[in-house]
Amino acid sequence: DNSPEFIPKCRTCRRQVREQSGEGDHHEGLSSDEELTPAEVDELQKSKDNVLEDSRKIFEDVHADFCDIRKILLKFQEWKEKLPDSYCDAYISFCLPKLLNPLIRAQLISWNPLEQNFTKLEEMPWFRAIEEFSDAENVSESK
Repeated sequence: DNSPEFIPKCRTCRRQVREQSGEGDHHEGLSSDEELTPAEVDELQKSKDNVLEDSRKIFEDVHADFCDIRKILLKFQEWKEKLPDSYCDAYISFCLPKLLNPLIRAQLISWNPLEQNFTKLEEMPWFRAIEEFSDAENVSESK
């Protein structure tokens, strides 16, 4: 119910000021207290850009075979096929999430599911690589 007795006095005052000034871009239910100033928006964007730039440098000095999830999983698949007992004794299925975590987190730094054109997790290359590895692992276990 939006009757005046239920709306706080300060809210009513802000609404009257908006109506008198002709502000038409306010959406009911959104707080003007949460709106960022242009300076704050610029500062936030600079901060995001700095984080993204730093994240690109994380794996600069790492050999390509050890910073690509698909290549890492291929190494583990080869290990499993060549030395299945050793692979099983190493409890690799328990180790892989901890091993891949930093790589996945680095790729998710710029991911924002609140954007209109965001990439679904299932469509990301690292997700598909893990899915393929899991499918191959399940097929070899059923043999």
